[in-house]
Amino acid sequence: MIILKKQKLHQVCLALSVATLLGVSVAAHAETEREKQTAACKGDAVKLCALYIPNEAKITACMQKKKEKLSPKCRAFFDKGSKQKKTSSKN
Repeated sequence: MIILKKQKLHQVCLALSVATLLGVSVAAHAETEREKQTAACKGDAVKLCALYIPNEAKITACMQKKKEKLSPKCRAFFDKGSKQKKTSSKN
């Protein structure tokens, strides 16, 4: 009986460890994507939408309106975002 409890406890601890690692890796990936977008778009934001700094929502809206003027690297992030919204709205 004690052996079964130890095995069950071990399984629960293992499952929690895996879940924690997955959560951390997903958060790290999201942060990395955000850092990449910031690096790609910072110059465009300053050049095209400086009036709205530091309001991130207004900067994003401004950059979407001026998407054709964005650098190719920055535009790629906005194109990626619009494709994801279209896909999620179909579901």
